[in-house]
Amino acid sequence: MTKRLLFAALTLALGLPAARAQDPKPAVDPYDQSKVPLEVEPPLDFKGKKIVLVAGRASHPPGEHEFFAGCAILMNLLKQNGVWPAMARDGWPKDEKIFDGAASLVFFMDGGSGHPVIKPEHMEKLQPYLDKGAGWVNLHYAVEYPKEVGKKVLSWMGGYYETGYSINPHWDADIRSLPKHPIARGVHPFVIRDEWYFNMRFPDDMKGVTPILTAIPPDDKRGTKAAKEHPGRPEHLAWAYERPDGGRGFGFTGAHFHRNWADENFRRVVVNAILWTAKVDIPEGGAKVDFDPADLNKNLDKKGKGPFKPIEPPAARKSGLGKDN
Repeated sequence: MTKRLLFAALTLALGLPAARAQDPKPAVDPYDQSKVPLEVEPPLDFKGKKIVLVAGRASHPPGEHEFFAGCAILMNLLKQNGVWPAMARDGWPKDEKIFDGAASLVFFMDGGSGHPVIKPEHMEKLQPYLDKGAGWVNLHYAVEYPKEVGKKVLSWMGGYYETGYSINPHWDADIRSLPKHPIARGVHPFVIRDEWYFNMRFPDDMKGVTPILTAIPPDDKRGTKAAKEHPGRPEHLAWAYERPDGGRGFGFTGAHFHRNWADENFRRVVVNAILWTAKVDIPEGGAKVDFDPADLNKNLDKKGKGPFKPIEPPAARKSGLGKDN
């Protein structure tokens, strides 16, 4: 008996799953990123607004921190809403002129002490754009900054994850209600598992800050000393900020798991927020966020060894206790 037949016989006898090695290869190379246009300016006759998205370098295991693929998805979603998304990769544009004229700047990348933004020359470069009213959006790990630059970040985004103070566990956030805010249009209560950060740093008076997504994490997830001081407290997982100069910011702590872009409420709240920071009017039913689940397995960073394992959408889950906005 050949090895293949012997393995098949053992599989049937023991009730084991079929060999993954025999799975067909995906029709589209999931790691081919060559078709994603990078740092492309809008045509001269384009009348809409430009939004710049900056994707970080490859990070974490497959299906997590898929910054490039996530930004590629956001580009497709934003195009549905009449704006021009221009994407850069690897944490910073090759040509910084791509920032010129942007209505909003979106950063989706690793943060903390290695955050590309905290380089003094980068912060110096970015400040004039915000001074002119550009929106500022940070997604997931990009909301984490060292305390040393916290004051500056608060002035840009109204809140941030402070290293050593905030906390980043995996848990099921039950979003039971949403505020009366343009970012919440078309977004309904939902439940989704992610690495939702909380115990964020906000201004003491919350001036200019509107919480958008709020949920109560399990108390055993309050892993830092500061977080343990507030058992049972509702925590803000995403927020909008209206800067005194008229500019707008948005922080969103989810998107650790790439699969969550398949959830309509999840992606709509992010797209609404990006448009809001760019001062684009949001329809009453929210932004268009048509999505092909096949896009979850395109433009991925090649991470790890072994065979490709397709990313599956999360199971649909709805909060039964919430109220629509």
